[in-house]
Amino acid sequence: MDEIFFISVVFTVVFIFIVIICLIGKSVKTVTEYKRLIVFRFGKYRRTVGPGIVFILPLIEVSEEVDLRIKTLDIARQEIITKDNIPITIDTSVFYKVINPEYAKTKIENFMRAVLNYTQGALRDVIGNMELDEVLTQRERISSEIRKVVDEETREWGVQITQIKIQQIELPENMKRAMAVQAEKEREKRASIIASEGELEASKNIAEAGRILSETPSAIQLRTLQTIQDISQEPSQKIVIFLPTDLGNLLDKLK
Repeated sequence: MDEIFFISVVFTVVFIFIVIICLIGKSVKTVTEYKRLIVFRFGKYRRTVGPGIVFILPLIEVSEEVDLRIKTLDIARQEIITKDNIPITIDTSVFYKVINPEYAKTKIENFMRAVLNYTQGALRDVIGNMELDEVLTQRERISSEIRKVVDEETREWGVQITQIKIQQIELPENMKRAMAVQAEKEREKRASIIASEGELEASKNIAEAGRILSETPSAIQLRTLQTIQDISQEPSQKIVIFLPTDLGNLLDKLK
């Protein structure tokens, strides 16, 4: 009997020791730098602890981890009607982080899902009040307005929207073709304007040269001689030039 009692006592002590070790193991936690530990005592929020080694009262307190790093949420492509009734498809990404771990755990069940829904709604509201040209040229303004709207709501949950990026805007095929034709017409218009400006400048230069030549008769004659010299280098062509009557007098003067 004494041996049985002794063995029972040993087993009991060992069991209690193992239970104590397990409780201590569960009570001591290591929290990394980018996380915080939310501690609840008997179901009520007690404190936010971390980073480092923290102690939780066994059987009395429970804890949940919250990640404080910036996260990316890709919003599925959605079709939106602009103010001028043109359907467009938009891909968007949201960057957010938890700034109040207590609120993120106690104010809302799934803050990631809430951020997604609010962003989709804000995207429809903002773009629905803009025309297509504004949407295509003012992405930064759209992102800023959406971020402002969503951030006002999510701050109550301890979540901050750091940035919203519009990744891609896709237009209907008929709109793409119409814009391509418009862009081609614009290029042709610019080319015509540049060509006409060049012709205008050339005509001004020709007019100025004509005025100078008209004021200096000898200049006309020198220009004629220069023309003769230039065309003389083409032996395969026959060119008839009518020379001014006083060209001989000019040549005598040049001797």
